[in-house]
Amino acid sequence: MENFVIPEGLRTWAEIDHSALRSNLALIRKKIGLAAKILAVVKANAYGHGAVQTACTLAEDTSIFGVANLDEAREVESAGTGRDIMLLSPCLPGERAEAVGAGHIVTVSSAAEAEAYARFGKVRVNFKIDTGMGRIGCLETQALLEFQRVLQIPNTLVHSISSHLPSADEDVAFTSSQLERFANLESQLRLLAPQASFHVLNSAGILTQPIHAREIVRPGLALYGCSSVSEFSPALFPVLSWRARVVQVRNLPAGATVSYGRTFKAATPIRTAIVPVGYADGFPRHASGNEARVLIRGKSCPVIGRVTMDQIVVNASAVPEICDGDITTLLGSDGDETITANELAEKSGTIAWDILTGIGRRVARFHHGT
Repeated sequence: MENFVIPEGLRTWAEIDHSALRSNLALIRKKIGLAAKILAVVKANAYGHGAVQTACTLAEDTSIFGVANLDEAREVESAGTGRDIMLLSPCLPGERAEAVGAGHIVTVSSAAEAEAYARFGKVRVNFKIDTGMGRIGCLETQALLEFQRVLQIPNTLVHSISSHLPSADEDVAFTSSQLERFANLESQLRLLAPQASFHVLNSAGILTQPIHAREIVRPGLALYGCSSVSEFSPALFPVLSWRARVVQVRNLPAGATVSYGRTFKAATPIRTAIVPVGYADGFPRHASGNEARVLIRGKSCPVIGRVTMDQIVVNASAVPEICDGDITTLLGSDGDETITANELAEKSGTIAWDILTGIGRRVARFHHGT
């Protein structure tokens, strides 16, 4: 049951379904078995879903929360779950003292970086190895020697050793090679640090390669009901629905043009609805002219013309009874129709992560099923 009421004067909002969040967490647990711990990635305001509320729900079967920076760590810590927090990205030099003082697990790529943290006291580190992501991490060819140096640093406890899969959703051959190479390193590193946990699986890896779960897995997108591997999408429940109210209904004659650049021209008379969301709210401008759609009264209505900062125009001719104030679904279900983050991403030439994290501050959040 929904435990919120949407004010009639609210222009746009997102509904966050915590029962769906629990279902996705349970699916991940089923995929990996009981032995591995779950590191739930709640960075970027829990992918736009609300970090504090999401952390409270996920804490039921989460040992560690993953964030990008100290600001996010403070927010998640305020949820009071008592779970560990891992900083998945490097800290700035001026942030290291706070990270150590707060007791967070910090991600390091070198002995020098680990030593920079250890100057401020005892620190737990996640030693990151670059096996193909090319972002942060120690190059795998140097990892053994560099890790031995980390072990010699006073005040340093190796919490875990990790890598990241850049192509688990699209390149099976490379991912298999990467997992094999990580496993080879793992066999050597375990001898040096038997207490350390190992983790490599992100959402796509969990869904496609659960046998490699090891001690920890790091789900992100899958928790929120999306999968970059289409065959697993039906098993996940989208957590976020995004809606808005129609602010104006108009009748346009044949030949009328719509929005900046006049890229849309009506071939016949149409009825349009103005929906008060735009790229400032996170509705992607690149959806313009690419068959994006919304749902009004359970019917599909195409977005026409260019997406503007504060408004979109939709062809609502399929809904003759439409009126001001009608609820428009941008993401989610209405009747028998559903628009997913993956669909809007495809229409915008981007990815579901971008869609979800891009939903802006003007979009109120309402949580239910908590």
